[in-house]
Amino acid sequence: MNTYARPSVFIDGEAGTTGLGIRARLEALPVDVRSIDAARRKDPDARRDMMSAVDLVVLCLPDAAARDAVAMVDGLVTAGHRAPRVLDASTAFRTAPGWVYGFPEMQAQQAQAIRTATHVANPGCYPTGIIGLLHPLVAAGLVPADYPVTVNAVSGYSGGGRTMIEAHERDGGPAFELYGLSLQHKHLPEAQIYSGLSRVPVFVPSVGHFAQGMIVSIPLHLDLLGHGVRGADLHAALVAHYRGSDRISVPDACTSLCADTLAGTDRMELRVHVNEEQRQAVLTARLDNLGKGASGAAIQNIALMLGLESPSGM
Repeated sequence: MNTYARPSVFIDGEAGTTGLGIRARLEALPVDVRSIDAARRKDPDARRDMMSAVDLVVLCLPDAAARDAVAMVDGLVTAGHRAPRVLDASTAFRTAPGWVYGFPEMQAQQAQAIRTATHVANPGCYPTGIIGLLHPLVAAGLVPADYPVTVNAVSGYSGGGRTMIEAHERDGGPAFELYGLSLQHKHLPEAQIYSGLSRVPVFVPSVGHFAQGMIVSIPLHLDLLGHGVRGADLHAALVAHYRGSDRISVPDACTSLCADTLAGTDRMELRVHVNEEQRQAVLTARLDNLGKGASGAAIQNIALMLGLESPSGM
């Protein structure tokens, strides 16, 4: 049982990129961060004891390990012990029944659902941009659910894990690399479901030789949308949906975008770039893959789950 006056948090997997980012950001919240001695971080008994003693467990683990950790938490209930709430940063539960998707701005009641949930799945970095752009437009009827969506995206190498980070920082790494060309990227299920699409998007991710930052771009043929839809309609729908958000803004279109501009922040910028003569548009989302795309989103969800005031998007 937690005896601390402030809410307590345990990060299972705190030594990884996302875990380190969450721990650093937790300094802005009035919480007690609990840790296991480094020598016992993989000890099931030590982990189980810690989980039973805190208010919230944040999982920063590979998918299989996250499933094992959730089974451990659920086992506490079965054994009659106090169980913490869980925020999972892996891909394992993002579309699973009984889990709430941790994108507070996605729709009107999402933040409240996160506040009351026992199990919350933190979104993927790419889906944050995809869903951020498409969900409001599909919900408004401006983009048909069966539209043949193509997504092109580039991320900084920090999202690729320790091996990729070391390769770029030690050996230079490739200037630009496409990957996921089997067209079965693990982020596709959540991107499709929470965007409201009935057709699986074509998703082409890539990595650039920069540490942090991300651009997601979605080209559209306006004549394939609803009758008479203009770029201004898309822009207005996004502005209306995110009005009042301190993290997501909808600036006017621009002629170029740099992927790392928002590095170090928890913000996201959504834009509609349009050529009405050609009846074409490109939707873009710019964010930090480690900010609103990972650790920053986690802090936003942690604050909601613990009833705390969330730090601004910086």
